[in-house]
Formats: sequence, structure tokens, C-alpha cells
Amino acid sequence: MTQKEQKHTRVNKALLSTVERATLAWLSKRMPSWVTPDRLTFFGFLGTLLIGISYYLTNQNPAFLWLASLGLVINWFGDSLDGTLARFRKIERPRYGFFIDHVVDGLSEVIIMIGIGLSPYVDFRIAMIALVGYLLLGNLVYILTYVRNEFRISYAGLSPTEVRLILILTNALVFFFGNAKIQTRFGLYSVYDFVILPLIVLLFSIYLVVTFVNARQIAEEEAVTRQK
Repeated sequence: MTQKEQKHTRVNKALLSTVERATLAWLSKRMPSWVTPDRLTFFGFLGTLLIGISYYLTNQNPAFLWLASLGLVINWFGDSLDGTLARFRKIERPRYGFFIDHVVDGLSEVIIMIGIGLSPYVDFRIAMIALVGYLLLGNLVYILTYVRNEFRISYAGLSPTEVRLILILTNALVFFFGNAKIQTRFGLYSVYDFVILPLIVLLFSIYLVVTFVNARQIAEEEAVTRQK
């Protein structure tokens, strides 16, 4: 069996992973037959479009933050349940599922972050830096899936599910209390900016640390292999 044909191991040690797994298992058992993994993937992408459009429309009315939060829930439902349902019904298509799921994920990340950046709540430059960090980390995950046969969904206790929850809570926070601007030595930034900035630092930190650690480990493993 070649490396490409091996099944990868899924690793999810996020803060909400235990609750999420139980919830998805419960939902999978109750999905009607006409609900298929592909339809769930499409449904999740519709949630993505709702998120991006709603964030942009907050320029007209902050109430669209609630529609953006609904989109985040829809996106979680479709994106998280499609693979679980396929495994529950034993109809997995490993290569097709992996390909479609992550192609759609990449596009979804772009749409969501552009929408956030076009809203009045987050500096567009900060949103784009966050997008770069998210895409870099996603790229690293896919490389490690190939090299290690391990698909790690979470780092530092965070997975896409926790990030969605952070956005939903922030939406509620700025809707009820406003998006106050704070003057710093680097410029004027909003409350929402100060939510995104730590995520940016975390994304790039994880990327650099995980890259360094795995590069060293892989080099050592291959050195041992050559000596045999």
C-alpha cells in the first residue's frame, strides 16, 4: 500500500471536541435518507455565502450580525456533519471527500474573511492578514496529512468550531455594546480588531512552531532510515 492509499488518522483535541462528536453522532443517526454528505457540504457553503453577505450588509444595519451568526451555525452544521454522516452510513469516499471538503473550505475562508473585512467592524488589512494565517495553517495541515498520514483538526485547543463560536460571541458583543475604537501607538483599532489580532498571532505562532518541530523530526527520522 502506497502512502497516498493509506487512510489518515483524524486528530481533534479541541476544547469542544467531545461535545461536538457526541452532537454530530446524535444528528447522524437522525438524518433522513435524502440528506446526503454532498448536500450537507453544499448546505454548509450556502451558510458561507450568508456569512460573507451578512457581514458586508452590516454597513447598512448592525442587525445583519445576527444573520452572519446564523450563517456560521449553518456552515458548522453542513461542514462538520457531512463527513460524520458518510462514516456513519459507511459510504465514505476518502479521496473525493477529502478533496471536495477542503477545496470548499479554502473558498469559504476567503469569502468569510473578505466579508468581515468589508464590514465596518474590522480593518480590512487585519482581516486579510488573518486570512493569510488561516490559509497557511490549512496548507500546513494538508502537507502533514500527506507526510504523516495524520489529519490534525485542532491546535492549541482550537478548531474551526471554536473559531466560529468566538465570532458568534463577538457579533453579539458588538451588537449590544458597540464596536468602540481604541487609540494605540500603531493606530485606531476597534474591539472586533482586538478579537481578531490574538487569533492572527496564534495562527502564525502555531504555523512556525509546528513547521520547525516537524521539519526537525522528519529530518531525524530520515537520517535514522539512511543509517539502516
